[in-house]
Amino acid sequence: MNQPTAILIATGNSHKTEEIKDILGCNYAVDDLTGKDFPKIDETGTTFLENATLKAVEISKLTDQWVLSDDSGLEVDALDGDPGVYSSRYAGEEGNDSANNAKLLVELAKQSNGNNRSARFRCVIVLAKNGERLAHFSGSVEGRIIDTLSGDAGFGYDPLFIPEGHDQTFAQLPSRAKNLLSHRSRALAAALPWINENL
Repeated sequence: MNQPTAILIATGNSHKTEEIKDILGCNYAVDDLTGKDFPKIDETGTTFLENATLKAVEISKLTDQWVLSDDSGLEVDALDGDPGVYSSRYAGEEGNDSANNAKLLVELAKQSNGNNRSARFRCVIVLAKNGERLAHFSGSVEGRIIDTLSGDAGFGYDPLFIPEGHDQTFAQLPSRAKNLLSHRSRALAAALPWINENL
Protein backbone atom coordinates (compact mmCIF):
# COMPACT_ATOMS: atom_id res chain seq x y z
CA MET A 1 0.00 0.00 0.00
CA ASN A 2 1.40 3.40 -0.99
CA GLN A 3 2.30 5.82 1.76
CA PRO A 4 0.37 9.11 1.72
CA THR A 5 2.30 11.95 0.09
CA ALA A 6 3.56 14.45 2.66
CA ILE A 7 2.55 18.07 2.14
CA LEU A 8 3.61 20.84 4.49
CA ILE A 9 1.11 23.70 4.71
CA ALA A 10 2.91 27.02 5.17
CA THR A 11 0.65 28.18 7.99
CA GLY A 12 0.19 28.00 11.72
CA ASN A 13 -3.57 28.41 11.36
CA SER A 14 -5.06 25.11 12.52
CA HIS A 15 -8.50 25.97 11.07
CA LYS A 16 -6.98 26.39 7.61
CA THR A 17 -4.94 23.18 7.96
CA GLU A 18 -8.01 21.15 8.95
CA GLU A 19 -9.95 22.50 5.97
CA ILE A 20 -7.14 21.59 3.58
CA LYS A 21 -6.67 18.15 5.18
CA ASP A 22 -10.39 17.43 4.88
CA ILE A 23 -10.52 18.54 1.25
CA LEU A 24 -7.36 16.69 0.11
CA GLY A 25 -8.36 13.43 1.79
CA CYS A 26 -6.39 10.40 2.95
CA ASN A 27 -3.95 10.22 0.02
CA TYR A 28 -2.00 13.11 1.53
CA ALA A 29 -0.29 13.44 4.91
CA VAL A 30 -0.94 17.09 5.71
CA ASP A 31 1.05 18.92 8.36
CA ASP A 32 1.65 22.59 9.10
CA LEU A 33 4.21 24.84 10.81
CA THR A 34 2.71 24.62 14.30
CA GLY A 35 5.42 23.81 16.85
CA LYS A 36 8.15 23.71 14.21
CA ASP A 37 11.26 25.86 14.00
CA PHE A 38 10.43 27.84 10.87
CA PRO A 39 10.75 31.62 10.62
CA LYS A 40 7.68 33.81 10.26
CA ILE A 41 7.38 34.96 6.67
CA ASP A 42 6.21 38.55 6.37
CA GLU A 43 3.33 38.92 3.91
CA THR A 44 4.61 42.01 2.14
CA GLY A 45 2.91 41.34 -1.19
CA THR A 46 0.05 43.40 -2.55
CA THR A 47 -1.78 40.47 -4.12
CA PHE A 48 -2.87 37.04 -2.89
CA LEU A 49 -0.49 35.41 -5.40
CA GLU A 50 2.49 37.43 -4.18
CA ASN A 51 1.85 36.56 -0.54
CA ALA A 52 1.19 32.87 -1.19
CA THR A 53 4.38 32.71 -3.27
CA LEU A 54 6.46 34.39 -0.57
CA LYS A 55 5.36 31.87 2.04
CA ALA A 56 5.62 28.76 -0.13
CA VAL A 57 9.01 29.57 -1.65
CA GLU A 58 10.71 30.67 1.57
CA ILE A 59 9.48 27.69 3.60
CA SER A 60 10.35 25.26 0.78
CA LYS A 61 13.99 26.40 1.00
CA LEU A 62 14.08 24.98 4.54
CA THR A 63 12.55 21.54 3.99
CA ASP A 64 12.69 18.65 1.52
CA GLN A 65 8.90 18.38 1.58
CA TRP A 66 6.40 19.75 -0.86
CA VAL A 67 5.06 23.03 0.48
CA LEU A 68 1.56 24.31 -0.15
CA SER A 69 0.70 27.87 0.76
CA ASP A 70 -2.49 29.78 0.34
CA ASP A 71 -3.35 33.39 0.72
CA SER A 72 -6.99 34.23 0.89
CA GLY A 73 -9.32 36.94 1.97
CA LEU A 74 -12.60 38.74 1.67
CA GLU A 75 -13.29 41.30 -1.04
CA VAL A 76 -16.26 43.58 -0.37
CA ASP A 77 -17.52 45.55 -3.36
CA ALA A 78 -18.79 48.55 -1.37
CA LEU A 79 -15.28 48.87 0.12
CA ASP A 80 -13.54 48.71 -3.28
CA GLY A 81 -12.32 45.19 -2.62
CA ASP A 82 -11.15 45.71 0.95
CA PRO A 83 -10.10 44.10 3.22
CA GLY A 84 -8.54 41.93 0.48
CA VAL A 85 -4.95 40.87 1.21
CA TYR A 86 -5.21 42.58 4.61
CA SER A 87 -8.18 40.45 5.70
CA SER A 88 -6.45 38.72 8.62
CA ARG A 89 -5.05 42.00 9.97
CA TYR A 90 -7.77 44.42 8.90
CA ALA A 91 -8.23 45.84 12.40
CA GLY A 92 -4.50 45.85 13.12
CA GLU A 93 -3.78 42.71 15.12
CA GLU A 94 -3.06 39.58 13.07
CA GLY A 95 -5.86 37.02 13.31
CA ASN A 96 -8.18 38.94 15.64
CA ASP A 97 -11.44 37.73 14.11
CA SER A 98 -13.80 39.67 16.39
CA ALA A 99 -11.97 42.96 15.80
CA ASN A 100 -11.80 42.37 12.05
CA ASN A 101 -15.52 41.59 11.84
CA ALA A 102 -16.38 44.64 13.94
CA LYS A 103 -14.27 46.91 11.73
CA LEU A 104 -15.84 45.48 8.58
CA LEU A 105 -19.33 46.35 9.82
CA VAL A 106 -18.23 49.84 10.87
CA GLU A 107 -16.64 50.53 7.50
CA LEU A 108 -19.70 49.27 5.64
CA ALA A 109 -21.95 51.50 7.75
CA LYS A 110 -19.95 54.55 6.64
CA GLN A 111 -20.53 53.91 2.94
CA SER A 112 -23.18 55.78 0.99
CA ASN A 113 -23.57 52.58 -1.01
CA GLY A 114 -23.55 50.47 2.16
CA ASN A 115 -26.67 48.64 0.99
CA ASN A 116 -24.45 46.94 -1.57
CA ARG A 117 -23.41 43.89 0.43
CA SER A 118 -21.98 41.83 -2.42
CA ALA A 119 -18.65 40.23 -1.62
CA ARG A 120 -16.48 37.24 -2.36
CA PHE A 121 -13.91 35.09 -0.69
CA ARG A 122 -10.86 34.58 -2.91
CA CYS A 123 -8.03 32.07 -2.47
CA VAL A 124 -4.75 31.57 -4.30
CA ILE A 125 -2.74 28.39 -3.72
CA VAL A 126 0.96 28.02 -4.51
CA LEU A 127 2.97 24.78 -4.55
CA ALA A 128 6.72 24.99 -4.14
CA LYS A 129 9.72 22.72 -3.68
CA ASN A 130 13.37 23.51 -3.06
CA GLY A 131 12.80 27.25 -3.19
CA GLU A 132 10.92 27.28 -6.49
CA ARG A 133 7.28 28.05 -7.20
CA LEU A 134 6.07 25.26 -9.45
CA ALA A 135 2.35 25.90 -9.78
CA HIS A 136 -0.44 28.18 -8.62
CA PHE A 137 -4.22 27.98 -8.69
CA SER A 138 -7.13 30.16 -7.60
CA GLY A 139 -10.74 29.87 -6.53
CA SER A 140 -13.48 32.19 -5.35
CA VAL A 141 -17.02 32.08 -4.02
CA GLU A 142 -19.54 34.91 -4.38
CA GLY A 143 -21.90 35.94 -1.62
CA ARG A 144 -23.03 38.79 0.59
CA ILE A 145 -22.28 40.34 3.96
CA ILE A 146 -24.95 40.43 6.67
CA ASP A 147 -25.28 42.89 9.55
CA THR A 148 -25.01 40.51 12.51
CA LEU A 149 -22.62 37.69 13.32
CA SER A 150 -24.39 34.37 12.85
CA GLY A 151 -23.02 30.89 13.56
CA ASP A 152 -20.27 29.39 15.72
CA ALA A 153 -18.29 27.31 13.23
CA GLY A 154 -15.58 28.38 10.81
CA PHE A 155 -13.26 31.32 11.40
CA GLY A 156 -12.45 34.78 10.13
CA TYR A 157 -15.37 36.48 8.40
CA ASP A 158 -17.40 33.25 8.15
CA PRO A 159 -20.14 34.48 10.56
CA LEU A 160 -20.85 37.48 8.29
CA PHE A 161 -20.70 35.83 4.86
CA ILE A 162 -23.60 34.05 3.19
CA PRO A 163 -22.50 32.24 0.01
CA GLU A 164 -24.57 32.67 -3.13
CA GLY A 165 -27.47 30.21 -3.33
CA HIS A 166 -27.63 29.69 0.45
CA ASP A 167 -29.42 31.31 3.38
CA GLN A 168 -26.86 30.42 6.06
CA THR A 169 -23.44 31.87 6.75
CA PHE A 170 -20.25 29.88 6.36
CA ALA A 171 -20.21 29.73 10.18
CA GLN A 172 -23.67 28.09 10.22
CA LEU A 173 -23.09 25.56 7.47
CA PRO A 174 -21.68 22.14 8.44
CA SER A 175 -17.94 22.02 7.71
CA ARG A 176 -18.47 19.37 5.04
CA ALA A 177 -20.95 21.61 3.21
CA LYS A 178 -18.67 24.63 3.51
CA ASN A 179 -15.69 22.66 2.24
CA LEU A 180 -17.61 21.65 -0.87
CA LEU A 181 -18.18 25.22 -1.98
CA SER A 182 -15.56 27.40 -0.32
CA HIS A 183 -12.96 29.47 -2.16
CA ARG A 184 -10.25 27.22 -0.71
CA SER A 185 -11.97 24.06 -1.91
CA ARG A 186 -12.33 25.53 -5.40
CA ALA A 187 -8.66 26.48 -5.52
CA LEU A 188 -7.70 23.01 -4.27
CA ALA A 189 -10.03 21.38 -6.81
CA ALA A 190 -8.20 23.30 -9.53
CA ALA A 191 -4.86 22.22 -8.03
CA LEU A 192 -5.65 18.55 -7.45
CA PRO A 193 -5.05 17.24 -10.99
CA TRP A 194 -1.61 18.87 -10.94
CA ILE A 195 -0.91 17.61 -7.40
CA ASN A 196 -1.95 14.05 -8.28
CA GLU A 197 0.25 14.06 -11.35
CA ASN A 198 3.36 15.71 -9.89
CA LEU A 199 3.59 14.83 -6.19
